[in-house]
Amino acid sequence: MKIDWAEALRENVHGLAESLGNLLVETFHYLALFAIGGITAWAAVLAFLGMVETGHISVDDILLLFIYLELGAMVGIYFKTNHMPVRFLIYVAITALTRLLISDVSHHNRPDASVLYVSGAILLLALAVLVVRYASSRFPAAPGEARKAVAPSTEGGKQ
Repeated sequence: MKIDWAEALRENVHGLAESLGNLLVETFHYLALFAIGGITAWAAVLAFLGMVETGHISVDDILLLFIYLELGAMVGIYFKTNHMPVRFLIYVAITALTRLLISDVSHHNRPDASVLYVSGAILLLALAVLVVRYASSRFPAAPGEARKAVAPSTEGGKQ
C-alpha cells in the first residue's frame, strides 16, 4: 500500500537533491574554468616577460606562446558553448611536439630516429584532427545536448 504524501515527499527530496547536486557541479565547473584560464594567462604573461628580459625570442618561445593561446581559446570556447573542443587539445599536442622537434634538432644538430618518431606522432595527430572534423560535420551534436547532462529535468525527475 502506497502512502501518497510519502511518495510526494520522496519526489520532492529527490528533486531538491538533484538541483543542489547540479548547482554544486556547475559551481565547481566554473571555478575550475576560471582557475585554468587565470593560470594560463599568468603563465603566458610570465613567459612573455621572460622573453623580454632575455632580449631575444626563439621559435621555441613563439610556439610556447601559441600553446598558451590555444589553451586560452579552448577555455573560452568551453565557457561559451559548454563543449570541450577536442581539436584544440590536438592542436596543443601538435604545437608541443613541433616545439620539441625544433628544439631537439636545433640543440643536438644531429637528427636521428627520434625526429622520425616525433614527425610520425605529428602526422598521426594531424590525421586525428581530420577524423574529428569529419565526425563532427557528419554527426553533429544535437543543440543543448551538453547542457542536458547537468540541467535539472522538467519531466518529474526523469530524463
